[in-house]
Amino acid sequence: MITRAESYHRPVLLQESIDGLDIQPGGVYIDVTFGGGGHSREILRRLGPDGRLYSFDQDEDAEKNIVSDDRFTFVRSNFRYVKQWMRYYGEEHIDGLLADLGVSSHHLDDETRGFSFRFDDAPLDMRMNKRAGQTAADLLNDADEQRLADILYLYGELKTARRLAAAIVKARQQQSIKTTRDLLQILEPLMGRDREKKDMARVFQALRIEVNHEMDALREMLAGATQLLREGGRLSVITYHSLEDRIVKNVMRAGNAEGRMEQDFFGRTQSPFHLINNKVIVPSDVEIAENPRSRSAKLRIAVKS
Repeated sequence: MITRAESYHRPVLLQESIDGLDIQPGGVYIDVTFGGGGHSREILRRLGPDGRLYSFDQDEDAEKNIVSDDRFTFVRSNFRYVKQWMRYYGEEHIDGLLADLGVSSHHLDDETRGFSFRFDDAPLDMRMNKRAGQTAADLLNDADEQRLADILYLYGELKTARRLAAAIVKARQQQSIKTTRDLLQILEPLMGRDREKKDMARVFQALRIEVNHEMDALREMLAGATQLLREGGRLSVITYHSLEDRIVKNVMRAGNAEGRMEQDFFGRTQSPFHLINNKVIVPSDVEIAENPRSRSAKLRIAVKS
């Protein structure tokens, strides 16, 4: 039987990502992407009675999956504030941090949230935190053409970004863009049949990233994790597209999101991390067959030097 948590979000690379944390029974760990709680439950299973787990999620829906365990603390907040929250809870250092980035299957399957173009009459919201911030509809109706083109190009990697942005601006002069159907009707005529679904997915990805400020949040979270991790602590991160993967790779190799390599007086490369897996870990064919969302997943693991 599938549990509510599993239907909310099936954890990707579960064993591999938790193995990568090298759980110490009495350690302090953070799962910054709680979701359905699959990864958190596995961490708790491996922790001893004196261990601690803090799990973050800014979506109120995730609170319904909270684990009943004295060792567990749920933090309803954007993970960009991980360092501040650990200070609040009196944790100066942690032994490991896990992040399963991207959008959960729950969000994609919820037609009221507007994350997927599979539902052609859903409100264009796309906020992970429904309590604050502008919606995707706000963005589409208010942003100027240049900003829209930049968003589609940078976060969707769409070569036709300028043409798509121009079509959006022209269409909204006649009628506000409110639903997924509105957006589909504007963009579908501009997309080739062979790439329509792939390019539309990239449009929705770009809007979601901008609405939730995902790249900025990721940079801040990784900077906080770098400072929080004690020597020997582990960072285990699952990414789903090249933009976030590039940031994670840069932090693990160079200690900063830009990938700027720093050297000491003797010319030796300085980095706060040592890579555990030089080659990314990807799901098995069996996992991909059982959970298609995992197809694009990449796992990187590093230890604090």
